[in-house]
Amino acid sequence: MTSATMDPTTQTLTEAAPAKINLYLHVTGKRADGYHLLDSLVVFAGAGDRLRYEPGPEALHLVLAGRFGAALSDAAGPDNLVMKAAAALEAVCGPDAQVRGGRLVLEKDLPVASGIGGGSADAAAALRLLNRAWNAQVDHATLLRLAEKLGADVPVCLASQSARMEGIGEELSAAPVLPECGMVLVNCGQAVSTPDVFRKRDGAFLPRAALPARWTDAASMVADLTRLDNSLEAPACVVCPPVKTVLSAIEALPECLLSRMSGSGATCFGLFLSVQSAQAAAARLAQAEPGWWVWGGGLV
Repeated sequence: MTSATMDPTTQTLTEAAPAKINLYLHVTGKRADGYHLLDSLVVFAGAGDRLRYEPGPEALHLVLAGRFGAALSDAAGPDNLVMKAAAALEAVCGPDAQVRGGRLVLEKDLPVASGIGGGSADAAAALRLLNRAWNAQVDHATLLRLAEKLGADVPVCLASQSARMEGIGEELSAAPVLPECGMVLVNCGQAVSTPDVFRKRDGAFLPRAALPARWTDAASMVADLTRLDNSLEAPACVVCPPVKTVLSAIEALPECLLSRMSGSGATCFGLFLSVQSAQAAAARLAQAEPGWWVWGGGLV
């Protein structure tokens, strides 16, 4: 194979953008500038979007595809987080980078505005993908600073690895070692506005959670998580009442250990002892509720 065929600037490259799940989310305070302070344990599921870069002579642009691409068809311009990420990366590229045009194709398979970081994961994938495609060699610390400016969930999505997220999303630390488990994700199909959810919150703050260094099994993890909460779940149920229905449906699935909402909603998750039991439960629920988006599998 010649060096030319190995040149990343001439190749079609892809990057996964896995779904971000908040196993718990405590609103712990509020800064003077109005931003809320959070404490959350974030994991990533096997479900996700996929971003592809195809080099070409035209100016860089975004094409939307996938199950939920049509829902974003009017938002493929420069204000899309993927294009903002591309512009931010280009601004810090050194003289040796080979910044080129072409198209970014986003296979949008995660529901929009659903509390599982779809847009943030896509932006993080764009930073990783174009850093390779342009041979920009921008270091991780710089990518992290760019991610912080793009949105609260983008920094944790940059590595797409389990992490504890604090501050306004920029303070990342190691997560407890997680046990083997399965997960079901369910979305009722109704987009939820994060500002609306925060406005409906009762204003009370929850403490920073005490977490162990590891969980040896799913049962012990769930026992600890049950003592924690998602501060945004109750207000999300006011903004989007079907969230309650989804939570009840997940809880009723055989072998479900915990049912909770992720982020600001409306996607909810269930934890299971195994990937196989999660997949079986997801298939059962998808058959019962064909209008819902349902996924079952393991964690990244």
